[in-house]
This record gives sequence, structure tokens and C-alpha cells, in this order.
Amino acid sequence: MIKIRSVQSIITTILLVLLGVFAGYYFGVRGFEIKVKEGLSKIEVENKGTVNVENVDFSRFWEVWDIINNKHIRKPFDKNKLVEGAINGMIESIDDPYTSYFNPVENSEAMESLNGLYEGIGAQLGYDEGGGLIVVSPLDGSPAQNAGVLAGDKILAISGEETLGITIEQAVNKIRGNAGTSIVLTLARNIKPEPFDVSITRGTIKLDSVIWEDKGDGIAYIRLSRFGGETNKDWLKAVGEIKAEMPNLDGIILDVRNNPGGYLDSAVYISSEFIKNGVVVNEEFSDGSKQSYEVDHNGVLTDNDLKIVVLINGGSASASEIVAGALKERRQALLVGARSFGKGTVQKSEEFTDGSSVHVTIAKWLTPNGNWIDKHNSTFKDSVHNELDENENEIIGGLKPDFEVVFSDQDIEEGKDVQLDKAIEVIKSEEFSKNSAIMDLYEKVKVLF
Repeated sequence: MIKIRSVQSIITTILLVLLGVFAGYYFGVRGFEIKVKEGLSKIEVENKGTVNVENVDFSRFWEVWDIINNKHIRKPFDKNKLVEGAINGMIESIDDPYTSYFNPVENSEAMESLNGLYEGIGAQLGYDEGGGLIVVSPLDGSPAQNAGVLAGDKILAISGEETLGITIEQAVNKIRGNAGTSIVLTLARNIKPEPFDVSITRGTIKLDSVIWEDKGDGIAYIRLSRFGGETNKDWLKAVGEIKAEMPNLDGIILDVRNNPGGYLDSAVYISSEFIKNGVVVNEEFSDGSKQSYEVDHNGVLTDNDLKIVVLINGGSASASEIVAGALKERRQALLVGARSFGKGTVQKSEEFTDGSSVHVTIAKWLTPNGNWIDKHNSTFKDSVHNELDENENEIIGGLKPDFEVVFSDQDIEEGKDVQLDKAIEVIKSEEFSKNSAIMDLYEKVKVLF
């Protein structure tokens, strides 16, 4: 692990690491359990006629299949592509944003991203106050930085296509690509009167999942960017360095902003570093059955006198929300930043031997206190984090921060991380004196019972 002394902080309410978003969207926002399934080493198409499965007649499918393959003007078609399209159509019909099918190429790219390997320009994207797409920060040593891209640059067009109304995901799809290929961004900069084009040659970028910095006064800042295959090992190394180099450790700021999630067992592991025992997260299945995941080892940060602040924002999803919710409810950690993404369902990944996979929503997860934070499915009563806005409209989904901090355009232009500044302010305040008392009482009550 490389301990950094300049924080690669993320400083917008909706902020995603440009090249890491695929990992989050595929394996964090879309799921965090992996299972290898044998079969499908090749696709063989066989017309099954009127075979019925659970009273479903497949004959119409095969009738359409025959018509397209025999009569369409552009025949012959790639049969594998038709099968893949049929699978995607079936998945789309169930109207679940988290159930998905990935072909071998997509699956391979997603797995690499989850483990911190990216191909692209190396920049963090966000929105300005007007909803325009901007570069929040180019990563140190990245192709974007080397090409002269600066924090705060507005992206007006990507390869000639205007970005008005574009989503972060759509922008990522357009900008990412194979190392060695080039892309042209049309940028606007406050100090320049006219828009200008920048050509960037994409590269391969490897990021650590855990970095940390001594913020002084006994405060350690830990940036956790994903819950991947190496995260637990990276975490142990970072925490070992913190314990060795900060004997006066008084508080920890855990930054999971724009951490899109990852593996469930890693979320349980990280939570167990702070919680002595008991439930970290609960699952509920469609048949009414339930499963609880409890602390899985003796953590080194369980001292109730250790102050904990968790930084969250709209890019904090899935496993990030599991950890933030567990620390808030079980360690009285304070949340600073912006409302989190609100992904409260669990996906299981079935891996096929041809390299493809299907991710299926199998359960919903709840915090230790039973809060369901899913923004797509939950109701107003499902979570104490839901609220009414000034117009009495319901705000549903995600974890509500104890201290909400919004970035201004000036903050972004000047490179200020006002959310991190607020976290440091909070952890130095008296807010935690009552938290320590609550935790001490909780431990005593447990002993009595």
C-alpha cells in the first residue's frame, strides 16, 4: 500500500470516479455475490417447438425466430447475437435496474474494474450547480492531467456530441475505452473566453482501494474507493500503518463517497473492524426467510472512545451504504456529506464458463435496526432516513447525512473539499461525548442481560 500525503478526495454531491463507475454499476450497484455456474461453454440453438415450462408456451418465440432468420432482408444473422438479445429482452421486461446479463467482454471489463484496473482518461466527473457536466478532478499522473485538463473544466461535448442533459453513466460510456485510443473533449474554462478541444490518449490506470492520511490532532483520514477482491488486504495494511504511526489516534474519517460497492463479505469485514459483535446487515428473501450477517472477526478499531465520521454522497451505494448504516447504528458514527445513492437490494451473480454472467436480484438488505433504504422499491415508512422536503414531497432512498454539505462552483474551482473540512470540524467538536456515553451504556446493558 502506498500511503499518500495528498488526498484524492471527491468533492461533489454526485461524484463518480470516471473509470471506476463500471465496477460500481456492475458489481456494487448491481450486486456483490459471485458463484460459478458450469455450462454454456458454447451456445447451441435448438428449436423446441411447443415446449411448455410452467404453462408458458415457447412456440411463439420460435415462430418469430424462424421468420426473422428466413425472411429478413439482412439475413443471415449471428445466432449468438440473437440469443443474447433475447436474454437482454427478457431481463428488461422484469423492470429491475439491477438484474442484468453481461457478455464475456462486458463481464471481463467489470471484473477488472472491481479490482481497480481501468482503461480510460483517469478523471472524476460531476455536475456543476447548473447541472452541467464537469471534470471535478483529474487523477494524479493520469492521461487527463497530462493533457492539461483541470478541475472545474466544463465538458461541453464528447467526440463532437453535446453533453446537454447527459447522465454520468452515459458520459462514462462515451469517454472510457481501450488504452492507446484517443478521444476529444470540448471544454470550457472560466479563464478562457472560448471553448476549446483537448485530445486525450486513454491509458491503463491501477488504483489502490484504500489510501490514508494523517490529518493531525489524532485524526486519520481513510479513503475506501471500492469493496473489491484486494480491499480487505489493502485495509489491513493501511490500518496497520495508522496504528503504528498514530499512537495518539483519536478519530477516523472514513470516506466512501462515490464508492459504488462491491462484495458483501468485504462490507461485513470492514464493518467488523469497528463493531465488537452483533449484526452488521440483514437480508430478507421473497419467500419471507431472513438471514443476518454478524461481525466476522475481532476488529482493531472497536474502542468506543474512537470517534467515527463517515463521508457519503450520491455515489455511495450498496456495500458503502451497508458499512455507513452499520457504523451509524452500531457505533453512533456521524454521517457527513450528501444523501447516499439508495441501493437496498442484493444480487447474486451466476458465472458461466464462456465468461458471461447474469446478475439476479434475490433479496433486499436492511440495516441492523431494520431500515430499508432502497430508492426504487421502498416506501416512506421503510427508513428513518426518508423525509419530507419543504414542499411536503417525500424523499425516499439512501442514508440521510447528519450534516449535509453542498459544494459551490467556487469550491470546485478552488479545489476545496468542504465536506472533508466539515468532517474534520465535526470530529473535533463535542458531538461525540454523548456518543461515547451511549455506547458505554449499551455495553453495560448487554452485560446485565
